[in-house]
Amino acid sequence: MKSEHVLHAESILPDDAADALLVGRVWAKASAGPCPVMLSGGRVLDLTAIAATMSALLEAENLVTVLRDASGLHDLGSLDSFLSGENGTVLAPIDLQAIKAAGVTFADSMLERVIEEQAKGDPLRAQAIRGKLAPVLGDSLRGLVAGSEQAAKVKTLLQDMGLWSQYLEVGIGPDAEIFTKSQPMSSVGCGALVGIHPISQWNNPEPEVVLVLRSDGTIVGASLGNDVNLRDVEGRSALLLGKAKDNNASCSIGPFIRLFDYSFTMEDLRRVRVALRVHGEDGFEMTGESPMEAISRSPENLASQLRNRNHQYPDGAVLFLGTMFAPVKDRRGAGQGFTHEIGDRVEISTSKLGRLVNWVERSDACPEWTFGVSALIRNLAGRGLLDKA
Repeated sequence: MKSEHVLHAESILPDDAADALLVGRVWAKASAGPCPVMLSGGRVLDLTAIAATMSALLEAENLVTVLRDASGLHDLGSLDSFLSGENGTVLAPIDLQAIKAAGVTFADSMLERVIEEQAKGDPLRAQAIRGKLAPVLGDSLRGLVAGSEQAAKVKTLLQDMGLWSQYLEVGIGPDAEIFTKSQPMSSVGCGALVGIHPISQWNNPEPEVVLVLRSDGTIVGASLGNDVNLRDVEGRSALLLGKAKDNNASCSIGPFIRLFDYSFTMEDLRRVRVALRVHGEDGFEMTGESPMEAISRSPENLASQLRNRNHQYPDGAVLFLGTMFAPVKDRRGAGQGFTHEIGDRVEISTSKLGRLVNWVERSDACPEWTFGVSALIRNLAGRGLLDKA
């Protein structure tokens, strides 16, 4: 790990970390494997005595009470010792859960998806199209509740103007776009490299709030995520969504899951403001902040469209709620908009969920994903923990 990539606990934890119930995963050198953990007073406490996987842990009845009352948990070390690599590594705070995402849930990003579609993935054409569409679509979309009667009227109006798009259909129509972002066990965690496919010349981070669901659909908490996206690839065709979204190290979640309890509720989540900061080795800087309140569908509605009688997730699921950011700040030249460069430091943060930090690399230069479900089963069997999985 490069010295400039070493993080410190105080820089990634929520402002009220002393009150927050934070759970996650680490690779512990002492255990020779992944461990579900709880953070308490800056210490990483091993939860394998309760459950050997995060999926099993989150299924526990009265989980908040169980964790608040837990005693005698094995102390694996300080969080700083994992961030530095001394005692292990901080992992994404999920394991067997399905990794799903909702697309086109905020007005600004909705507009940018239409622009991508019109530009056919060419960033040089995007600026002119943005100038043409923004005054019309921007005013029409802001404040709309997806699936509402007013949204249906706007849909008819835009169709009459010849401005309708498949992105507007899922953005303001009755059915949300829900897709598979990545495979179980494939997400990277805070402090890791995130990957950009080498074919892409127009791409961006997608800072998002991530809901955490049990198998029965109960929303138990939230985390932060980076739904790394290739704008030029998806812009060429929406049917290339899988290639644009699911690549080596292209999904980041963390730093921890904050469970809902007396200190953090769904109402608190609705009010969070998510901040983005990109700092490049070339001196480029981009910042922004947007409110969750601007979302066009409620988190509960999106969760119900994910998990219902027609579709179940027996190991639980996480759901990216969509990005509220559409970075357009020019980087490589006038009119070319934003794209990543190798070495970019990406920070996604909110006071209630902490700060997710990653560095950008090519996906073929990031460490290969080799520890999947079968590797996890073998590891847990070797540690005598299968009965707690």
